[in-house]
Amino acid sequence: MTRYSGEWQVNNGGRGLYELTQKLQEWLREAGAREGWVNLFVPHTSASLLLQENADPDVQRDILDYFARLVPDGDAGFRHCNEGPDDMSAHLRSALTQNSLIIPVREGRAALGVWQGVFLFEHRLRPVSRRVLVSFQGVVEEV
Repeated sequence: MTRYSGEWQVNNGGRGLYELTQKLQEWLREAGAREGWVNLFVPHTSASLLLQENADPDVQRDILDYFARLVPDGDAGFRHCNEGPDDMSAHLRSALTQNSLIIPVREGRAALGVWQGVFLFEHRLRPVSRRVLVSFQGVVEEV
């Protein structure tokens, strides 16, 4: 059993979904991963990770629209607004989603469904750089 870990910096343009699937598949290839599990973790309280459809961009737009209705920016009931009207809404959006994903690795690739992609879900309005910690545990290619 082998362990391999890394860290990515993901610069984004503000609130939105940013696909990491290709980056993940390349990272697994570089690690020589064959069979096992990959874990992704975002150590932030106003961003999260999603496993979601990546074929139709309307899915991502609908997710963003839904969260805008569910947790609006600048809600008068929020006490915490130190960094602007999107501060507390970003924390709540993060709390409603997830900050880590565990995905099986089969035959050297993340075993995602046909329409599944891995996304960083940025909840703040302004562009920001996020860290994503990634680790693999399992069997690697024989060298």
